[in-house]
Amino acid sequence: MSLSLLHNSVQDFINKKVNESIPKLALQKNPFPEIEWITILNQIEAKAKAKDKLPTWFATENIIYPSKISVEQTSSEKTAEYKANLVSGESLIDLTGGFGVDDYYFSQKTKLVVHCEINKDLSAIVQHNFNQLKVNNCTCYAEDSFDVLKKLNKKWDWIYIDPSRRNDAKGKVFMLKDCLPNVPDLLDFYFTNSNSILIKTAPLLDISAGLAELKNVKNIHIIALENEVKELLWEIHKDYFGKITLKTANILKVKTDTFEFALNEEPEFVNYELPKKYLYEPNSAIMKSGGFDEVSSIYKIDKLHKHSHLYTSDDLIEFPGRAFEIQNTISYTKNEIKLYLSNKQANITTRNFPDNVETIRKKWKIKDGGNSYCFFTTDKNDNKIVLICKKI
Repeated sequence: MSLSLLHNSVQDFINKKVNESIPKLALQKNPFPEIEWITILNQIEAKAKAKDKLPTWFATENIIYPSKISVEQTSSEKTAEYKANLVSGESLIDLTGGFGVDDYYFSQKTKLVVHCEINKDLSAIVQHNFNQLKVNNCTCYAEDSFDVLKKLNKKWDWIYIDPSRRNDAKGKVFMLKDCLPNVPDLLDFYFTNSNSILIKTAPLLDISAGLAELKNVKNIHIIALENEVKELLWEIHKDYFGKITLKTANILKVKTDTFEFALNEEPEFVNYELPKKYLYEPNSAIMKSGGFDEVSSIYKIDKLHKHSHLYTSDDLIEFPGRAFEIQNTISYTKNEIKLYLSNKQANITTRNFPDNVETIRKKWKIKDGGNSYCFFTTDKNDNKIVLICKKI
């Protein structure tokens, strides 16, 4: 960590250049010869990435940033805040501390937080930033978390782990055993240190694959930010053998849409109908959950087809996803498409349909955009149809 970055003149320069092009800046002369130009450019680029993702860091003076990749890979403040609401008690140890965003929020929920980060430079940066952010109850250890657990030798209310894929795991199916730390192998050791463990994984991990590798799972959280799935959270409790609840959250600017159901329990109600007045498309977190029949059962709305994952009703409901008013339902035939869509403008979505969006646009000369939303899908009678809709 270069303390020279904290000089007022350097910080002023970084703040003034945060919105400028890095390639253009790279061609300029370094006004601070005592600091490597690439180091200053990295601060500018990383801070620019933090503007929306980490507004608290962005707005705080004298923050030092690690590589831009570390900023890209870290939790956003919004997802970190969600995680913090899952924990409680006196103490939490983060075995894979990284840039410390999660721990900043954990420190607001527990009295003691320990941040383990084997990269000494990154650990020093996090400790410095915690001082700037006035976090007084988080201690940083620049050591392997396995050794820290043994050295501190105490019972923690929570252990938090964000395993990273090993470099030699590239190209393989995403498995937890291919990550560092190897949570499946170390789980029994972790349970000697805490009864409650929270694991963050990338959305690439298949839920059934995760369940095959882990035990004592109580809740699985699928977290999306503005309809993009960002992470899976696995709540594990020692000696727990009850039902597993799958919880989805789509964090939006003004609200968070949530949905939950018990895994492997048959839904009470699933009905298939032809399109009615309104159409519903689940958000990405629900799509990742696979709880398609549960959506129909819980919201008492009809599915268009077993594999279409679109829903319909005569009365408009509050729904965790997009809602549309169906203006027209047409058959996927040459005459119908030519009459209603060919050479026109529309937003296209396909669900359970043989052609992709690009093929449909090219084939029927449909331009992108506009106020019309068209769903190319299959109805309950296995007929290919197009729903022409207006977004609500």
